[in-house]
Amino acid sequence: MHVDAAIRSRKSVRRFLPLSIPRHVVEHILQVAARAPSGNNVQPWHVHVVSGQAKQALCADLHTAATTQAEQHSAEYHYYPDNWFEPYQGRRRAVGFDLYEALGIERDDLPARNQQMLRNYQFFDAPVGVLISLDRRLNTGSFMDLGMFIQNIMLAARGQGLHTCAQAAFAWYHQIVRRHVPLADHDILVCGIALGHEDREAPENRMETPREQVANFASFHGFHEREASPSTLA
Repeated sequence: MHVDAAIRSRKSVRRFLPLSIPRHVVEHILQVAARAPSGNNVQPWHVHVVSGQAKQALCADLHTAATTQAEQHSAEYHYYPDNWFEPYQGRRRAVGFDLYEALGIERDDLPARNQQMLRNYQFFDAPVGVLISLDRRLNTGSFMDLGMFIQNIMLAARGQGLHTCAQAAFAWYHQIVRRHVPLADHDILVCGIALGHEDREAPENRMETPREQVANFASFHGFHEREASPSTLA
């Protein structure tokens, strides 16, 4: 798969088929992903992969915690701003509305919305769950390195014909995760990643999130129009 095709076809898949993935495929994906850029070659990522009974046991405990003890859990880092503002709030709302519309869930149907949220803790039925952590003694630059590593996982998965969903939702339940995998005390649980074969019949997987045009987020300086024309670059 051409890298452009991998990037363009990557998306957040929220329903997977019950098809197993061999360990060697997951190891290959992680080996490729580990070529991510890393300042001074620190390579700050730590990974725990769960499948089979190990995944089922983790998911069962996560579901219990999320339904009965949610107020007792919190993430160890701030992913989103404390106070939303535009244009980010509008984009956030739009993707939420689009997802619930695809699922046929009304905006005021809080029980149905909550049930969809809880599916995070089943890795959306993916056969493999990947848990990503980072040593808390490192600094902001290592978060950037980790982001590139996570992106590499998702693109390498596309190269194997697989799909993913990166899930910050797991960060809130790091205490539960620590009971199931050897997550070091000095590690922050950053996210989970669902990995598997896309269920192409699922309506939520047909949703495509929009992206801003380059002109809306980039400026160019010192170029000539002739240099930037497609005919010149071909």
